[in-house]
Amino acid sequence: MSDSNQIEAASPELRAAQRWNIVWVVPLLAILIGGWMVYKDYSSKGPEIRLRFETSEGIVAGKTEIRCRSVSIGKVTKVELADDLNSVYLYCTLDGGQEKLLRKGTRFWVVRPRVSGADISGLGTFLTGVYIELEPGTGELGPRKWKGRETPPATSRSIPGLRLSLTTEDAGTLTIGSPVQYRGLDVGRVESRKLSEDGQTIRFEIFIREQFKALVRSNTKFWNTGGVDVSAGVDGFKFKTPSLQVLVSGGISFGVPDGVPSAEQALDGGIFRLHADEKAAAASTFNPTLQLLLLFDQSVRGLKKFAPVEYRGIEIGRVINISFDLLSDPNNRQVPVLLEIDPQLIRSMIPEKSKERGILILEDAVRDGLRATLKTASLLTGAMFVDFDYYSDETPKQLIELEGKHVMPTRPSGFAQLEEKLTSILNKVDALPVEETLSEIKLATAALRKNLENEDLKQLPTDLRKTLTLLDQTISSAGPDGNLQGDILRTLDELRGAIRSMEAMTDTIKERPNSIFFGKEESKKPLPKPFFELESKR
Repeated sequence: MSDSNQIEAASPELRAAQRWNIVWVVPLLAILIGGWMVYKDYSSKGPEIRLRFETSEGIVAGKTEIRCRSVSIGKVTKVELADDLNSVYLYCTLDGGQEKLLRKGTRFWVVRPRVSGADISGLGTFLTGVYIELEPGTGELGPRKWKGRETPPATSRSIPGLRLSLTTEDAGTLTIGSPVQYRGLDVGRVESRKLSEDGQTIRFEIFIREQFKALVRSNTKFWNTGGVDVSAGVDGFKFKTPSLQVLVSGGISFGVPDGVPSAEQALDGGIFRLHADEKAAAASTFNPTLQLLLLFDQSVRGLKKFAPVEYRGIEIGRVINISFDLLSDPNNRQVPVLLEIDPQLIRSMIPEKSKERGILILEDAVRDGLRATLKTASLLTGAMFVDFDYYSDETPKQLIELEGKHVMPTRPSGFAQLEEKLTSILNKVDALPVEETLSEIKLATAALRKNLENEDLKQLPTDLRKTLTLLDQTISSAGPDGNLQGDILRTLDELRGAIRSMEAMTDTIKERPNSIFFGKEESKKPLPKPFFELESKR
């Protein structure tokens, strides 16, 4: 066979190319896994939200977590400045299925270490870093843009209890977290404080725990207890201090005033007045519906507007005006003082028969001696108050009406009466003939001085001294060592001897009556000599 035939016989064999290669499995698997991961990541993401805070201190994008009850539910993905440059925007992504947390009333705040007068919180963030806490609301599903709180709320809204609002003009030392107390027992706390839009009042939101909410009634009074109470009485000064926490962070107390019946229970969201102290809270029940005019003939220095009006130590009203303009008479020389009285507080001072006579309930009381006087409330400050009381020595008077105002009779105060008595005494002293008396005293003094200068009077001390010397000598001669006393003693001894001789002679006559005629018989024994004879021989 020739070479050409061999070449034709060796021509190539043509086959169809394979459409599948096992090498392609790896990229296909990579694409599928990547796509599943993208889908899983996209499907696991929850809603994206934007939070606005004043600062982003401690917050790091991609690291700072969002938590609800300490459970991580998302992260901060981006941090940027707001358009006004006064705040920051935090863009956050929540985990899937967390849309239910974004409801109306939801609150966000940054948890970081905080130290205040009320408490210390957020110490755990020293180790874990700051995070954003979410407290879900209870309303409808909310928007995706929120304004975060700069301070955490004192209590969670999920905790059952009573939430109220208190308004006041002065916050004092009250702050968020300050305790709310009932008779010294902590029953709640202050959740927030906010200045009103007009800048005139401050609004506090407080929380009362569930077991104590029945203590708050619709007529309950709230007052500030953040200060030290100093009072003075008959037993001296008293200092009343609250607990250390209340002293540092302030506190609120509440209760129903004494003598006021309890009303229905307060409702959630109620608004109450916050009084400066307990005394102001008690005075808030004052309902003045009766006005009285007083006319004083004395100075009212020390009596101020809103000074108390008392009846035997019980406050029944207050002074509302002190002015001559209260009367139109230009010739009036008395000082007009206008009072307002709560009729419910004066029923104890009104006779029983007059209690149902409206505005004229004081008629019989005035006729029985009820009078108004000025008294000193403090000797240090000179403050005065109006005192009502009965005086039996007062002449009967009537409650009159003057220019549409009921005029209450007055009585001079104790100091005014004392001043009148002192003035009367001084007038009597001034009426004495003092100059004439002094002239007579001067004349008497001159006469006395003239007598003292007399020569005879000057010799009087010398003559008096000689007389005293002679008297001393006479008294000395009669003393224990004087001659006169010795002579007297000897005379007494002789008198005693004579008396003994007479006694002996009397005895002899009794025994021998004839001895008067025959004499005494001689005795063989010599008789002893009488004592007075011996004394005479001496």
